[in-house]
Amino acid sequence: MKTSTGKRLRDTLLVSSLLVSALMIATPSQAEDAKPTRVRGAITAVEGDLLKVHSNRGEDLQINLTKETQVRGVTLAQVSEIKPGSYIGSAAVPQADGTLKALEVHVFPPEMAGTGDGHRAFDLGKDSTMTNGSVGDLVTSNGRTITVNYKGGQKKIVIPDDVPIVNLVPADRSLLKPGVKVVLQAQKTDDGALNAVSISAGENGVTPPM
Repeated sequence: MKTSTGKRLRDTLLVSSLLVSALMIATPSQAEDAKPTRVRGAITAVEGDLLKVHSNRGEDLQINLTKETQVRGVTLAQVSEIKPGSYIGSAAVPQADGTLKALEVHVFPPEMAGTGDGHRAFDLGKDSTMTNGSVGDLVTSNGRTITVNYKGGQKKIVIPDDVPIVNLVPADRSLLKPGVKVVLQAQKTDDGALNAVSISAGENGVTPPM
């Protein structure tokens, strides 16, 4: 009797251990699936709620527009439009002195302040990062250097003269037309389809640099 009870206990513990192991293996994959996909490219067609995009990687993708899809325009800006208190984002790469060298800078409208606040890895190039935050100090006399403050940290970003600077502006689906360059984030559904979460679309031929 005791032997039977002990065997059942061992079997129960073994099954529990296997379930925990399976969950630990499955969780990273599920988390990866939940991460939005970033697509850079040009719109080739718009058919109702279906957006067709030729990506910079040579893929022809079909992306669904939903009621929740956010659309914003991308327009050219000048460094003079960046002021202390401006809320900006910048893809950049680290430099030996601890500063970041901007690959691009995008200026958010006031109503989007706080969007994506923080500093994280990005996919614009090798070792690239994305920093979103409020501009503190701004130096334009000796090079162009900005201090960006975000919750829990601060970064100094050097903006070379040839780096694109753009504004993000409110927009709607009327901006989505064949030929328009876009950077979008899409969520993959259970059946493998892509639903657009947000779309940054260039106005007047602008290529979103982020």
